[in-house]
Amino acid sequence: MTDKPVTLAAIVGAHGVAGEVRLKLFGEGAESLKSYKSFDAAGRTLTLKSVRPGPNGAVARFAEIGDRGAAEALRGTALTVARSALPPLGEGEYYHADVIGLRCISTTGEALGEIVAIENFGAGDVIEVQRPSVDEKPGKRFMVPMHAVTLSDEQAVIEAVFTE
Repeated sequence: MTDKPVTLAAIVGAHGVAGEVRLKLFGEGAESLKSYKSFDAAGRTLTLKSVRPGPNGAVARFAEIGDRGAAEALRGTALTVARSALPPLGEGEYYHADVIGLRCISTTGEALGEIVAIENFGAGDVIEVQRPSVDEKPGKRFMVPMHAVTLSDEQAVIEAVFTE
């Protein structure tokens, strides 16, 4: 897989007056962020000083953010790390960043489109596939429960039972 940036959190606002920020988390929780010393924040490096669980996510302090104004100015900024910085995966595990954007084909070889999102509504992962465009109209999207997936650098082969 390429070493593309992977978003682990996003700054959703300031917390207090001393420059702490509220984070929306996209990973395993606040504790998992502690294993990264710094994050790319829209081309700017932010050095993590502390992080703790907070309302609807986490609260973090970065060395480069000293007051509420600086924290508010970063609202909406994604915090990313290089894919190579993520921990290794176990058997049958995958990172969403490795799957999104891949071509999707059925187990019979039919081209289905491109994976655009992965959701989990409680019963397991569901992939969202964008069909190819037809006559300059965007293709329809559909969702498929993921039972098993085989990945290569260019495509995903899904094993799922679905109807359109």
